[in-house]
Amino acid sequence: MSKIPRNFKLLEELEKGEKGLGAESISYGLTNQDDITMTNWNGTIIGPPHSNHENRIYSLNIICDEIYPDKPPKVRFISKINLPCVDNQGNVMVEEFDTLKNWKRSYTMETVLLELRKSMASASNKKLQQPEEGSTY
Repeated sequence: MSKIPRNFKLLEELEKGEKGLGAESISYGLTNQDDITMTNWNGTIIGPPHSNHENRIYSLNIICDEIYPDKPPKVRFISKINLPCVDNQGNVMVEEFDTLKNWKRSYTMETVLLELRKSMASASNKKLQQPEEGSTY
């Protein structure tokens, strides 16, 4: 079985993200449309309902370096958030977040964002006290 080259995979993700073909609760796209290496991305997660994240919009930075998709992207929250898998600089810690820890080449940025949103809605996290809305790292 042949592997899809990095750029093809990223172009596929870009098209899906730009056309809004994924889940409505998240979005993602290139930080700079002129980034021919498709390395720097922005992500957005709308907080899940019935949680302390409800009606909040979280901004993230995603870096898909040259080893993506063989290795997971580096994910960092720009918006402050209190989650066990996020350090005090906003970085999503690989060892604390199963999707990154058990990364599969078939995963995408959409997978990561949806799993982070699911983590926000989990019973153990949905009532965690959150930083003031609009605060950033």
